[in-house]
Amino acid sequence: MELIDGNKVAKEIKEEIKIKALQIKQKCGRAPHLAAILVGNDPGSESYVNYKMKDCEEVGFESSLIRLEENAAEEELYKIIDKLNSDPLIDGFIVQLPLPKQFDSQKVIELIDPQKDVDGFHPINVGKMTIDLDSFKSATPMGITILLNKYGIETSGKHCVIIGRSNIVGRPLSILMSQKAMNSTVTVVHSKTKNIAEICRHADILITAMGSPKFVTADMVKEGAVVIDVGTTMIESNKTKSGYKLTGDVDFENVAEKCSYITPVPGGVGPMTRVALLLNTLKAAEQNIKK
Repeated sequence: MELIDGNKVAKEIKEEIKIKALQIKQKCGRAPHLAAILVGNDPGSESYVNYKMKDCEEVGFESSLIRLEENAAEEELYKIIDKLNSDPLIDGFIVQLPLPKQFDSQKVIELIDPQKDVDGFHPINVGKMTIDLDSFKSATPMGITILLNKYGIETSGKHCVIIGRSNIVGRPLSILMSQKAMNSTVTVVHSKTKNIAEICRHADILITAMGSPKFVTADMVKEGAVVIDVGTTMIESNKTKSGYKLTGDVDFENVAEKCSYITPVPGGVGPMTRVALLLNTLKAAEQNIKK
């Protein structure tokens, strides 16, 4: 079994991004600029956005964090999005999800200029990705494909089973894995699928993104499979100072011994999601220069 080290791969890619960011700064007088809008004070979102800002600093990007209160009005958020859309010095921006209940997340996503949608959630980017046109790809699916390629894992002709059909991970990932760059045969299973365990046992590559701690057990994984765990759930633990531990969808201790490759949680997919966002921002900056 070989552990897939997302931190290591992300660090290598960040070095490449850093060089390109410096070249853009030397050419244009400013570095690529990523902005983030954070509504409310959800601890998970707060932590994730802070990581993104630190990532920007690490690779030499400029960054801006715009905060709104939990009870902010829809119009307030819409005005900020409109301002960022029209600001030539902002190459890309994100609205951190999930949003408080008064917001329609899909409407918010559709208000973002597709050319600045570095999360890759806008329907125009999703549509372009679906027919394999150049676009901003969703960060987590993009990060996973990069990981598989970096580790030289054969995907062509392999059966890839994806657990979860969300618009953020499962659905776009199923498209990317089936396209010519990856050439996998893809099955998507979800809460209404019958015989999930049986289907998973046929997977050469098993990717789970459902947020259900230790859902994937050893009897669901065939010998020699590649297992990619996207799940991140905080569960109680008496082994940590905080009393909580970040846990994936896979029962790692019992599944790992059956795998050829497996991602840990944390340190697997998470760092690659963030580095994919940096790559999208770099791409947005390069496109902005050409305008």
